[in-house]
Amino acid sequence: MVEITNIEINTAKVKIPNNGLEIDAYLAQPAHQGTFAAVIVFPEIFGINSNIRDIAELIAKQGYIAIAPAMYQRIAPGFEADFSAEDVGFSPEAYRLGLEYYQQVKYQDILSDIQAAIAYLKTLPNVKQDAIGVIGFCFGGHVAYIAATFPDIKATASFYGAGITTSSYGEETPTINRTPEIKGTIYAFFGTRDTLVSLEETEEIEAELKRNQINHRVFRYDAGHGFFAGFFKDKYPFMEQHPSYNPEAAPDAWQHVLELFKNNL
Repeated sequence: MVEITNIEINTAKVKIPNNGLEIDAYLAQPAHQGTFAAVIVFPEIFGINSNIRDIAELIAKQGYIAIAPAMYQRIAPGFEADFSAEDVGFSPEAYRLGLEYYQQVKYQDILSDIQAAIAYLKTLPNVKQDAIGVIGFCFGGHVAYIAATFPDIKATASFYGAGITTSSYGEETPTINRTPEIKGTIYAFFGTRDTLVSLEETEEIEAELKRNQINHRVFRYDAGHGFFAGFFKDKYPFMEQHPSYNPEAAPDAWQHVLELFKNNL
């Protein structure tokens, strides 16, 4: 059973300042007064689309402040590709564009944008300063792994992060080599039938987390890449037929995400 609370939330489009650059972001937060832990939501290659906004809202309904920053602000401001009933997912053109922009992203810019998002959250009076986590999917799963190396990040949920063991967005050193810098707790979620993240890669990630004594859990499901896609099938009924969606894996993974945030934020 998927745990969803009924907390009333407010949402807004905001700008995250970053050394003269304004990063578009989607903010979702509880409507009632108080101070709350915060979660940064990193998207797939398709931008801050309806799926990512829904995830931010779902997190906010659990009593967190959620913010999803645009990772293509320098390359393609305003880009987002949405689910299509015709394609039962994303159109070929949307995939082509998303991949094109993804290939232009630079590691130093990712670091800068993560730091800017953290700094922005700390300016909000209702954010608990020492309780910030991240979650990301595919491209965002890799970005979340990078974000986990920041001292401010206490909890990381990385879903099927592609390229963690082999690349780092233009840098010679792959992201996995930065695993010793992770200070908080990280949960990593993978599908054993993922064609973009091999079983060998997931084993390498788990071994590196163990070797560096990082507080972690690795979850593997009999599922393909993007198995969380379609989690909002009630809102987008056609997504239930999405070839990536796994009705057993997605709800189970979500419960572990809630456990991660509850215990560490």
